[in-house]
Amino acid sequence: MSMPSEKPVEKLTRVDASQELQRLATEIALHDRHYYNEDRPAISDAAYDALRRRNLAIEARFPDLVRADSPSVRVGAKPSEKFAKVVHDVPMLSLDNAFSDGDVGDFIVRVRRFLALKDGDALIVTAEPKIDGLSATLRYENGVLVQAATRGDGSEGEDITANVRTIRDIPLRLYGEAPDLLEVRGEIYMSHREFASLNARQERDGKQIYANPRNSAAGSVRQLDPAITASRALNFFAYAWGAISRLPAHTQWDMLQAFKSYGFRVNPLIERCKTVEEVLAFYRKIEGRRAGLGYDIDGVVYKIDDLALQGRLGFVSRSPRWAIAHKFPAEQAETILTDIEIQVGRTGKLTPVAKLKPVTVGGVVVQNATLHNEDEIVRKDVRVGDTVVVQRAGDVIPQIVRVILERRPKGAKPYKFPEKCPVCNSHAVREVDEKTGRIDVDRRCTGGLICPAQAVERLKHFVSRDAFDIEGFGGTYIETLYQAGLLKEPADIFALTRKPDTLGRVLADKRTEQGVQRRALAGKEATKKAPRKGEDGEGKLVGNLVAAIEMRRAVPLDRFINALGIRHVGETTARLIARNYRTVEAWLEAMRAKDAVEDLDAIEGIGLTVAEAIRDFFEEPHNRKALDRLLKEVDVMPVKAPAKTSPVSGQTVVFTGSLEKMTRAEAKARAESLGAKVSSSVSKKTDLVVAGPGAGSKLADAQKFGVKVIDEDAWLKLAGG
Repeated sequence: MSMPSEKPVEKLTRVDASQELQRLATEIALHDRHYYNEDRPAISDAAYDALRRRNLAIEARFPDLVRADSPSVRVGAKPSEKFAKVVHDVPMLSLDNAFSDGDVGDFIVRVRRFLALKDGDALIVTAEPKIDGLSATLRYENGVLVQAATRGDGSEGEDITANVRTIRDIPLRLYGEAPDLLEVRGEIYMSHREFASLNARQERDGKQIYANPRNSAAGSVRQLDPAITASRALNFFAYAWGAISRLPAHTQWDMLQAFKSYGFRVNPLIERCKTVEEVLAFYRKIEGRRAGLGYDIDGVVYKIDDLALQGRLGFVSRSPRWAIAHKFPAEQAETILTDIEIQVGRTGKLTPVAKLKPVTVGGVVVQNATLHNEDEIVRKDVRVGDTVVVQRAGDVIPQIVRVILERRPKGAKPYKFPEKCPVCNSHAVREVDEKTGRIDVDRRCTGGLICPAQAVERLKHFVSRDAFDIEGFGGTYIETLYQAGLLKEPADIFALTRKPDTLGRVLADKRTEQGVQRRALAGKEATKKAPRKGEDGEGKLVGNLVAAIEMRRAVPLDRFINALGIRHVGETTARLIARNYRTVEAWLEAMRAKDAVEDLDAIEGIGLTVAEAIRDFFEEPHNRKALDRLLKEVDVMPVKAPAKTSPVSGQTVVFTGSLEKMTRAEAKARAESLGAKVSSSVSKKTDLVVAGPGAGSKLADAQKFGVKVIDEDAWLKLAGG
């Protein structure tokens, strides 16, 4: 063990101080690793404290020499006013879920089919506990932590660097021969012991009691004052990576071993499995040990071990094909259904919501549960006053599992679903599909543009996280501004930046009204008294809202399309459309053409129902006018071309017939990764048809339109395979 220099701090030169701070940072980091990561301290607490005191003393004398990896950052930095946004170089994707053994078996079958593996071909899977915490990415450049961010919406998160530096089992500087650029991803969590200790302190100080360790961890990391984060013992497990200058290994397992050598904690329970039976046996073992782990998990994650196979499998929508989360069964509880309310969504859909007597399910207080639609209410025979069993589906969405009929109160009547919109009193109908004759499961308000609920919900969707993501612009503000006549359509949101005084007055009036209501409820004199200038913070609030709106005047094409609220067009479909047309100008031009439906229907993943819904949207004059107004306020960013150019970049490719050297799914994935658009039908806009044995009508169409046709071998050569 090195001992602190004998030379007093006050006699150190700048050169001495710089060298001493480097030595102390390295030595203290090594002892942190021994203590927090390996649970084997190498020096006494007193000796460790002496090293840290000397480091602080030198930094106090030479503040300009404080290092990025200084131990002093572990105790927190200057509080921040807000979190900056961080765009992820590599998106942080979510995982598909499996809820049964059958789902896991189906996952393995899909992978083997996609890769065209034979029965005897090996397929190794890594299995690891799914930590219930806050996902984060840590960026290291030349071995030094330079940035940390939350997952956010997967494309963009929040900068939490100052707070993450306080987590002691996250290395500030990496050990060994780490890549020059490395983004390590994992989960920040709070142990059961620390959670109990934190809530005891909160209760003692008369502060908020946290519902569960995950909320506590997330709340701790998102404190504006890093000193608060530093006061709470958080932990981090590494399990993945983002941007990286070189891969130090060829398997998932060996990547995790590399992370361990760099100084990260990797979950010690991770195992490699060779069969579905081994995978499920691991799941049962972890489920049995769940209560005694000392931290929360909500399932098991399976990943294909071979990174080359991961690369071949690629991604679908916002999740990888090579991984899946096997969730634990949802926790259940009993409570009373006190009412059924009807909510009207942005497409006019009437959704019944069960109002429940508050009950804790899986550590979360549940007061509402989905009832889906009127058929579901009839099928389960749910009535007001019933005692019901509630669970959080997938540990997320509360739902009613069943009614306990023996506890049904006398006189409880079957629920009659309304046939008129509860907001605008327009007729609410169940549409009939003209082609199939089937009745839609959902009842919808026919009020359309005259229904305030639909207008408000469309605006809420427009500013939501997966659309324009305007920070701080919540539902309450939208409802207030809509009622005041300042908001009717999306373009009005951006027009608000030109009238801050009006915006401030409306919000101030609303706050005053709310204050009057609170005082009335409390039995106090309900006098409408305007707040004194400067006391209510209205100026700062308006400034923050205007700044948040201005930050979103530039938006990616897929978010722009999703934000429009077109029926059947969600996040995934919007991304398919954006990837196909690349620019908003090209998309709008195509939508004005006579063959718009056929053009959309040809896109892989978009069917006729979606295509017709988009056509209907553009045929409505009001929608076209609202879109024109919006485009005068915002800048829609085009879809970036693939990082690597290829002979098929930007081309429309159709696969037909049997492929013998790769599966159809893999061929499509390869084409998309090379920047091609994969279509399900041949038209005059098709650039290339890849035809295998048994090609039929598509080959005939290609010959009719004069489209180039090649076989599978030529495709592999063209695609670099």
